Amino acid sequence: MHTATPISAEAPPRDGHGVLRKISNGILWTGLTIYGILTLYPFFWLVISAFKTNADFYARPFGLPEVWRGDNFIRAWESSRLGAAFGNSLVVSAGSLALTLFIAALTSFVLARFQFRWKGGVFAFFVVGMLIPIHSTLVPLFILMKQMSLLNTYWALILPYTAFALPTAIFVLTAYLTSVPRELEEAAFIDGTGLWGLFFRIMLPMSAPALATVTIISFLHAWNDFSFALVFINKTALKTLPLAIANFADGYQIDYGLTLAAMTLSVLPTIALYLLFQEQMMKGMTAGAVKG
Repeated sequence: MHTATPISAEAPPRDGHGVLRKISNGILWTGLTIYGILTLYPFFWLVISAFKTNADFYARPFGLPEVWRGDNFIRAWESSRLGAAFGNSLVVSAGSLALTLFIAALTSFVLARFQFRWKGGVFAFFVVGMLIPIHSTLVPLFILMKQMSLLNTYWALILPYTAFALPTAIFVLTAYLTSVPRELEEAAFIDGTGLWGLFFRIMLPMSAPALATVTIISFLHAWNDFSFALVFINKTALKTLPLAIANFADGYQIDYGLTLAAMTLSVLPTIALYLLFQEQMMKGMTAGAVKG
C-alpha cells in the first residue's frame, strides 16, 4: 500500500504589480504636489508682498515681511478710489455676464434641439468668432462707439465683452445641450410643457454645469480686461479696477506695497466666484466622460 507523499507548496511568486503601482502612485502624487506648490506660490507671494514697504520689498523680495504693514490695504483702497473702481468693474462684468448667459443659452437651445436649414453654417459662424484676435478690433470698435455716442459709458465695455464671450459660451452650451436625452424633451411635451417651459424648467437647470463654466470664463475676462477699458473709458468716475491699479505706477516710481495690496483685493472676487461654482464646473468638465 503506497502512502501519498504530500506535495510541498511552493511560495507564490512575488507580486511585482503591487510594487509598481505604489511607485507610480508615489511619483504621481509627488508630481501633483510640486505642481500645486508652483501654482499656489504666486498667490502666496502676492499676499505676503502686499504687507511690505518698498524698502522691505527690495531687501527680501521672496521672504516674509520684516514688519507686517496691514495699513497698505487701507491706503490702497483710499488713494486710488478702489471702491468706485470695484463698483464699476462689478457693473460691467455682471452686465456682460447676464447678456452672455441669456443670449448664449437661447442660441444654444435652438442649435442643439432643433433641425433647420443652414444649422451647421450658423453654428460655424459663431465658432469662427473664437478665432478673431480681440485686440485687433480696438480701432474699429473705437470708431463705432464714437459714432454711437457710447464712449465713456458702461455700454462701451458691456457690449464688446458680451460679443467676444458669446462664441465660447455658445460652443460650450451647445455641446452640453446636445447630450441631453431626447426622451426628456418628448416627456415634457406629453405633459403639456411648451417650448419656453422646456427651456426654463428643464434645459436651463440641466445645463447648470455648463452655465457655471461659462460664468467663470466670461466673468474673468470682463473683470481682468485692461485694454478695452483704457481705450473706451476716460472719465475717472467710470474707470474699472485694472485702470485704478495702473494708477499706482506714475512713470517715476512704484509703491509695490500699495500696488500688490490692491491686486490682492482685486483677485478676491474671482476666487470667491470659482469657489462658489467649482463643483458645477467640475461636473461640466467631466460631463460625457462616462456613459451608462
